[in-house]
Amino acid sequence: MKITAHFYLLNDDFSPEYAEANHGGKESDNNPLYEWEDEFAVSQDLEDVILEEKGVYVLQGETNEGPFSYEIPNMLVARLKMKNGAEGAFAISESIVDSYTFDKEGEEVVFKVFIKDYEPLADPIPGVYIASKEFPTDLARD
Repeated sequence: MKITAHFYLLNDDFSPEYAEANHGGKESDNNPLYEWEDEFAVSQDLEDVILEEKGVYVLQGETNEGPFSYEIPNMLVARLKMKNGAEGAFAISESIVDSYTFDKEGEEVVFKVFIKDYEPLADPIPGVYIASKEFPTDLARD
């Protein structure tokens, strides 16, 4: 099985009218549709992908003060189940999701998430996007 996950930060200043009038409806260098986009692919030893709305993502790691673990609620989570029993995830705060698609066809999954431009966010690890207002305050940097 394989998953390809795409994350797009929408450009709130994109002008469809300008695109239509000047570029056949398409984006251009001075009128981009997205601020940025990330793409991730997982295919090795992947057994299943399960999508959870309003899921809980556990952000864990270690700082100079020691290990930490925080449950982040209201997340859109694509849970990755590996053949060896390991798990992984792509996760994003639902409050910053504009829209998404999750297409599972046979052995291939394509997950696309369009992120609101006007909501600040943190991406503490690749494939995880947490709204700044939902990010653990103990971990926030000045």
